[in-house]
Amino acid sequence: MSRTDVADTTPFFSDYNEEEVPADNGVGSPQPEEEEPASGVSDKRAILTVVVLCYINLLNYMDRFTVAGVLPDIERFFGISDGKSGLLQTVFICSYMFLAPVFGYLGDRYNRKLIMSVGIFFWCLVTLASSFIGKEHFWALLLTRGLVGVGEASYSTIAPTIIADLFVKEKRTNMLSLFYFAIPVGSGLGYIVGSKVDEMAGDWHWALRVTPGLGLLAVILLLFVVQEPKRGAIEARPEHTLHRTSWLEDMKALCRNHSFILSTFGFTAVAFVTGSLALWAPAFLFRAGVFIGEKQPCLKIPCDNSDSLIFGGITVVSGILGVASGVQASKKLRTRTARADPLVCAAGLLLSAPFLYLSIMFAQASTKATYVFIFLGETFLSMNWAIVADILLYVVIPTRRSTAEAFQIVLSHLLGDAVSPYLIGVVSDSIKQSDSYMWEFRSLQMSLLLCSFVAVGGGAFFLATALFIEKDRELAENYVPSDDAPIVVPKRGRSTKVTVSSVLI
Repeated sequence: MSRTDVADTTPFFSDYNEEEVPADNGVGSPQPEEEEPASGVSDKRAILTVVVLCYINLLNYMDRFTVAGVLPDIERFFGISDGKSGLLQTVFICSYMFLAPVFGYLGDRYNRKLIMSVGIFFWCLVTLASSFIGKEHFWALLLTRGLVGVGEASYSTIAPTIIADLFVKEKRTNMLSLFYFAIPVGSGLGYIVGSKVDEMAGDWHWALRVTPGLGLLAVILLLFVVQEPKRGAIEARPEHTLHRTSWLEDMKALCRNHSFILSTFGFTAVAFVTGSLALWAPAFLFRAGVFIGEKQPCLKIPCDNSDSLIFGGITVVSGILGVASGVQASKKLRTRTARADPLVCAAGLLLSAPFLYLSIMFAQASTKATYVFIFLGETFLSMNWAIVADILLYVVIPTRRSTAEAFQIVLSHLLGDAVSPYLIGVVSDSIKQSDSYMWEFRSLQMSLLLCSFVAVGGGAFFLATALFIEKDRELAENYVPSDDAPIVVPKRGRSTKVTVSSVLI
């Protein structure tokens, strides 16, 4: 056999490294070295990584809902209608939504830590810029809120996949729960910090200057604390045993995944309801207070933002309780059925619907009863956050997870919280028959009732997910690429797609 023949027997795409296997020269055996974690990240660094990612996720949602916390002031400052107010959330979500697939594609192929660092730094700059806009330039506030979506898209699509590459099974679920605790906590802090800073400074612009400084700290922590794990290496079928397919092939596979698609539609309902409540609940509570005579109308800035403070506190507590109870209910139910996750998600949405309905209708009679029903409705609604993320991670193979995250973000926001704040505002404007305080309250009350019916629809999607979850999870765990699936082969500095069989011959 010639030297050429010997060389040809080496696998073309082998990850094998001869230096990693010590030679046995017969003199003595090498000393065993401490085994490196499969992810390439130590346990201590993995925990620190999750803590940093949770901190950034908290800032993410804190910044997102700071605007909602001072919305009455913004409406008075710019003199805008409910429809235009809803655009503040819609333009942000649209930007976030359309850029998510771009970052999902990049996150599956390039250094995730670097992508997130650049995105978050850009987010800090545009958020700070938005705090210097004058009353004649509402369009500039819309533009900067849209650009904030760039930074958030770079983070939200990628961060869960890093956690997935650090932990498996129940430990992964626990870490995702911690990660998604940041959503209600950050959202609540957005209302609380926004309203308090506005009250102390007497100017809502200062509320937007809090998160940029904290965001720069997040970039430093991301660069020096977070370590990039090996994709899929911690699982039974690591990434290097799975060849990469094209973006189009990834999307075709995801569209054939019933559990992924149905759970994404269910999560879309969650996004619709939370998006509506996030922007409009404090303003609705303020108008209800004016309607029943408990508050004075906002005639000059700053307005009475005490409702934002209370709603923020409710969001924090109900969110923590909801996420924790959802995870615990899922764990206990898993001992009885493999369909536990979608069933818990369905129960959360179906139980939240009547309480949200009651909170909206009781606002005209009792503020205290309204707060109680909002608390119960948000608690049940929050049961979904960590579980939906876990469903995605175990029904999708590692090399498609960032793409799947991006697809879920696009669809859930396109039909969810990208449209709901603006839709609620437009419906409110169309119902309103005059500019009286009574009609300002009544029109927004009627439009918000839509949330209860959307929640019921979301529960139905999760019930449908339960029919396919076992099969799709098994397919992902035992995924075997077809022999002729295209893979990428470098050719003179460019990528060329060829079949597996043509490489192995």
